[in-house]
Amino acid sequence: MKRFFILLSIILLITPCLNAQKNEIVQARSYLKSGKDIDKAEALMRGLLTKPSNKTNRKIYQTLFETVRVQYEQYNENLYLKQKSDTAALFNKCLDMFTVLESLDSIDAAPDKKGNIKIKYRERNAQYLNAYRLNLFYGGAYFMRHQQYQLAFDFYKKYIDCKDQPLFSSYNYLKSDKRMSECAYWATFCGYKLKNPEYILLYQDLAVKDSLHNDFVMQYISEAHLMQKDTVKYVNTLNTGFKLHPQFPFFFPRLIDYYMSKNSLDSALTIVNNALAVNKSSVVYLYAKSSILLSMGKYKESILISDSLIAKDDSLADSYFNAGTAYISMAVALDNAQGTSTHKSEILNDYKKARKYMERYRELAPDEKDKWAPALYRIYFNLNLGKQFDEIDKIVKSL
Repeated sequence: MKRFFILLSIILLITPCLNAQKNEIVQARSYLKSGKDIDKAEALMRGLLTKPSNKTNRKIYQTLFETVRVQYEQYNENLYLKQKSDTAALFNKCLDMFTVLESLDSIDAAPDKKGNIKIKYRERNAQYLNAYRLNLFYGGAYFMRHQQYQLAFDFYKKYIDCKDQPLFSSYNYLKSDKRMSECAYWATFCGYKLKNPEYILLYQDLAVKDSLHNDFVMQYISEAHLMQKDTVKYVNTLNTGFKLHPQFPFFFPRLIDYYMSKNSLDSALTIVNNALAVNKSSVVYLYAKSSILLSMGKYKESILISDSLIAKDDSLADSYFNAGTAYISMAVALDNAQGTSTHKSEILNDYKKARKYMERYRELAPDEKDKWAPALYRIYFNLNLGKQFDEIDKIVKSL
């Protein structure tokens, strides 16, 4: 008897809830039938889904999908008839259709109490959504043009993730869809604009297959590793990017900067020699090599390259600085060796040559006082040029 009253109490509690649920579904279908206030119908269904007891209710999801589908078609019709339409809302409803039917599919594919799986809606729903899937791609492009990169990423993500959804298992998008790598690139780009390394790396395996944008993909991936402070992956990606795209402006200078900062001069020289093998006349590559040789103490080789650059363009300020620094370094090395009077003559000769380059550098880069002032100070002091020394001494003291 006691069990009977407990059961009766439970039924009495559930019945009003079921009636309310049924009434809201009926009300939503009434809105759908009238073609008006469809947004209210959607709100009713979404309200029902906030209750845990309704999370697996197929009728609610089916009704919700109908409310979203009708709104999408209304926006689409207005756009087709060139009437006032909300393009952003159109694309958002398209995204909602996929989200709702994917949720319904997961419920549809769940085993019943006996462990049996009877999928009822998958084929029909997949066929319907497949016809609209390209609009997810266009939605991403739309929001990206409006610099709404988070929304754009969401659309590209949904487009790509269809490949893993059981709902679309019969379509094998990974093999059949030729847009996948391009879409992955745009998703990666949005991640880059959002400065979100997780987004950048999410589809990297797909994105690198986009041959048209592979150089930028490699750049974004390397920057994502840098954001994550993973230096090993950052440098490895720079090296891979440089091998694939040696003339792309991103990889070379960062590799050189990294190896120079670590005093890995041999690695830096290897990079620059590989770059010159592709473009032997590049001013950037030649200047980098002169700087590396200078750091390696190969002063004469550095001067030869600097002179060749100056011969091509006598306004290249940094080439004068490298050559002048090389001559100063040669003079200091001889001076430290404490050689004979012959060496003293060579020392003076090196300072005289350095003077020509460094004074020209000063003319071309007057604001770079931190670089030319200490150099000229040493030159004028060793050449015993009193007037010039006094002038440069004041500048050095003012730094």
